[in-house]
Amino acid sequence: MNTRRAFLGQLSAISTVAAASPLAAADAQPAFTDDRAYWLSQLMRVAEPVLANMAANRLKETMPVEAPAVRNNGRRAVTHLEALGRTLTGIAPWLELVGKIGGEREHGRRFAELARRSIENATDPKAADAIDFNANAQNLVDAAFLAHALLRARRELWEKLDPAVRKRVVAALQSTRKFKPGANNWLLFSAIIEVFLATVAADWNEAPIQLALDSHEKWYKGDGVYGDGAEFHWDYYNSYVIQPMLIDVVENIGRVTPKWNALSSRILARAKRYAAIQERLIAPDGTFPVVGRSIVYRCGAFQLLAQMALRNELPERVSAAQVRSALSAVIHRTLGATGTFDANGWLQVGLGGHQPALAETYISTGSLYLCSSVFLPLGLPDTNPFWSARSADWTAKKVWAGQNLPADHSMSRA
Repeated sequence: MNTRRAFLGQLSAISTVAAASPLAAADAQPAFTDDRAYWLSQLMRVAEPVLANMAANRLKETMPVEAPAVRNNGRRAVTHLEALGRTLTGIAPWLELVGKIGGEREHGRRFAELARRSIENATDPKAADAIDFNANAQNLVDAAFLAHALLRARRELWEKLDPAVRKRVVAALQSTRKFKPGANNWLLFSAIIEVFLATVAADWNEAPIQLALDSHEKWYKGDGVYGDGAEFHWDYYNSYVIQPMLIDVVENIGRVTPKWNALSSRILARAKRYAAIQERLIAPDGTFPVVGRSIVYRCGAFQLLAQMALRNELPERVSAAQVRSALSAVIHRTLGATGTFDANGWLQVGLGGHQPALAETYISTGSLYLCSSVFLPLGLPDTNPFWSARSADWTAKKVWAGQNLPADHSMSRA
């Protein structure tokens, strides 16, 4: 108990420093040295309100529904599944990590239990926080994020569920088949749900997987970037959805059938190039270009870079230490700004604070929790070089400090 209190105190102190840090100066940097403790403090700060309240059947009662671009809180029917699925997809690798030590182990156990109780309540029709997975087509999206989380933490978030709860989860995911995705990144939502169902020996359909993979092969634009549909869009959807789900769709369905295995090497080669681009997008102060829709997902814009770090598959000449340092700066800028959280700890709409005008019509409070996907490398043990290596400057910081680095080059079409 003393260890836990000490660790909680450490994380609380780090959170306070991060939340209070002024970000007006262009070179503002975190005022702490233990990156893993800082990342954990921020992940738990984001996840605690969602999982603690849903585990207690109080999420619908307590979570505000800020939807600036929609009148009368028109997103209320979907926002709670958004909050659950998106929180879990980011926290899942940390929950699944074996060998946590000290206070981190105790926190991991607690959050895993909260997550399982949340899933139980979400799928229990008698629960106060029961979710109608058929309420709106948006639920296809967030059922997919839930499925992605279950794939990322099969032991903690699936195998440890009561068998009756597992049956309800399968039925809920299968029920979203009524929603037909458009010809864009939404194809991957249907695909990853079917992949999860296949991996747990439930009834699954091959066609959505085939369509998603065939379509994204057609939509590949070159140099590590896919179109969101037939057209290219300047936004972060290659990282929010497309590349992380392509990787996990092909890898996980490969455990069931070898039919799509030939795509794996191309998908990973493209992901490595896109990860290299993402690392170069992070400015010396931790900011990044404010372009495209869904920018209020904050540090979730770097899910793909985080995922490649988790997989130990970063590009050549991009070290784990420089990615950790760069992402720490991004987390600091996007979660440490005044106004990021309300007085009760809930995320508010914005990128560098509370900025409701940045919201599209589909954005509500639950949507914002995709920021949790930046924390995927917490699924690596603290002995991994991602955590154990000394902090290092990232590409933009090196170049703007005058270092003489090799030029960047595009990749050949793969």
